[in-house]
Amino acid sequence: MNARVLLADDHALMREGLRSILERDAALEVVGEAGSGLEAVQLCKELSPDIVIMDVAMDDLNGVEATRRILGRQNGIRIVALSSHNDSRFIAEMLRAGAAAYVLKENAYSELRRALKAVQRGDTYLCPAAAGQAANLIRDSESGPGTPWQSLGPREREVLQLIAEGHSTPDIAERLCISANTVDTHRRNIMRKLELHNVVELTRYAIREGLTRVDD
Repeated sequence: MNARVLLADDHALMREGLRSILERDAALEVVGEAGSGLEAVQLCKELSPDIVIMDVAMDDLNGVEATRRILGRQNGIRIVALSSHNDSRFIAEMLRAGAAAYVLKENAYSELRRALKAVQRGDTYLCPAAAGQAANLIRDSESGPGTPWQSLGPREREVLQLIAEGHSTPDIAERLCISANTVDTHRRNIMRKLELHNVVELTRYAIREGLTRVDD
């Protein structure tokens, strides 16, 4: 039986390129495409893919939080993280969220098929550059404390991303199905944990951490 694959990336051209790679493999079937993290979560519920190729940086809901939501509901799905960030923080967050593989976009055409074969076998796969960063992370974790980012809970990270993307408190409350007071509470807790004092500082932090982008 063919492995059913969902593509999740907010760039249509990237999804088109990925589809062209996968369609060369008769053992793979692309069953859907998502242009955001929220859409990826919804399509996983509707389509039940075997594998999701997940962009790490997407609007509304980034790949880390989308991965947590998907695997929190459907444990059998294998997530292949696809990222332009060769940074130990992103690699660590995706692996903690449950991703089975991490591939850099710059090497996607050469590494993706290896990653897919590995996750189909039930293995974990890191492209060589990501593996090197993971080794550095293990070494550093033995000698240093955790980062402020790691102190934030999943909901706080969602709120932070939406704040950084310019969404208002009522809009965030509606998107997350929580009250405006709860959004304000999350914002205060985020500022306290990160030792930041206003929305501008929160936005700069989110961009620096790769949670949101300044392009497109």
